[in-house]
Amino acid sequence: MNDMPDADVLLGLTVALGLGLLIGIERERNKGSGPGRAAAGMRSFTLVALMGSLASHLGTPAMVLAGLFVSAAALIAFLRSNRDDPGLTTEIALLLTYLLGVLAQTEAGLAAALGVLVAILLAGKSKLHRFAQTLLTPQEIHDGLLLLASALIVLPLLPTTAIDPWGVLEVRKLWAIVVLIMAIGAAGHVALRVFGPRIGLPVAGFVGGFVSSSATIAAMGQRAQSDPTRAVAAAAAGMASSVATTVLMAILLVSASLTLLRAVWPMLLAGTVTALVATVLLARRARTSTSDPSETSGRPFNPVDALIFAGLLATVLLASAVLKAWLGPQAIWLAAASAGLADVHAVTLSMGQLVATDQIGVGTARWALVLGFASNMATKMFLARRAGREYLGHLWPGHLAMLLVFAGMALLLPAG
Repeated sequence: MNDMPDADVLLGLTVALGLGLLIGIERERNKGSGPGRAAAGMRSFTLVALMGSLASHLGTPAMVLAGLFVSAAALIAFLRSNRDDPGLTTEIALLLTYLLGVLAQTEAGLAAALGVLVAILLAGKSKLHRFAQTLLTPQEIHDGLLLLASALIVLPLLPTTAIDPWGVLEVRKLWAIVVLIMAIGAAGHVALRVFGPRIGLPVAGFVGGFVSSSATIAAMGQRAQSDPTRAVAAAAAGMASSVATTVLMAILLVSASLTLLRAVWPMLLAGTVTALVATVLLARRARTSTSDPSETSGRPFNPVDALIFAGLLATVLLASAVLKAWLGPQAIWLAAASAGLADVHAVTLSMGQLVATDQIGVGTARWALVLGFASNMATKMFLARRAGREYLGHLWPGHLAMLLVFAGMALLLPAG
């Protein structure tokens, strides 16, 4: 007969002990002293966590009884407290520690991670209060809630079926673009507050470019409109998103067609380097007189502009589908140019797949990429123009140079 306790039970008890100590130490440091001190400290939290773990091992009746006991103890402690602070943090933390102890018997890793998270939240009280009360503006809170509602409530409720005869317009995908625009704007706002416009916006633009460079340029255009003094920094972010465009094109070709990648990598490299140089030059020119990270500049995003962008994208998608249906799939170059108005990455993937299946040669695919790239640039400049002449004036030289070197390298490469 094996009298050794089960290893999983020991693991659960150990995790419960650890998280009880961790949360208890934090509460002990903030327990206070004298008659107004909190009732629960390091020992109480540790014992409650162990109680939860042991009750979970013993079964449901033990868990219910122990849970009722901890709840009653927390309630009595609150009613007998003589503190000026009316908060329930310690009492709630005590109940949560019990539940984490219960969880430790079945999901030790999750319980440990949640225990660390709880301790961090408790220890960060002053910083969280300062963040909510002094750093966040009412407009930022409003827009943050709007973004969360758009992504977590509205988006899942929308249908996924196409609403047009060509099957290109899906309401959920179009709303996802609206959410994306708002999210990129919010990310840029956060980066602006944390790092300042000279660094924060280009970083946000580069990351956003991997999702949608056109959407990023539109979102940064909103920022340039709301604060013209940061038009150069916003343009640097838009240019950085185009760096991500060519990088992602190369990544897509790695999976779609190495043959086409070998034929066009000089074009992609030249375009990336050109865009990177333009980004650095714009970032160096960005004004730093208002680069205080704590300084606010308008709202994080404009939902109306996000809706307008989604409408423009829907129009482009519909026009591309009509052209493709009218001309047929054999009109490769025109189809690539029309599709590139919306997304050059879709053109990249489709050309890679056509080359991989020997439906077209690399020479044809190369020039199809050039046309798709050029039409995508036209879309970006149109979106930039909507944000104002100054924003466009900072963006177009770098993008024109990028297009010229991209097409120029295509001319220099041997026909495939």
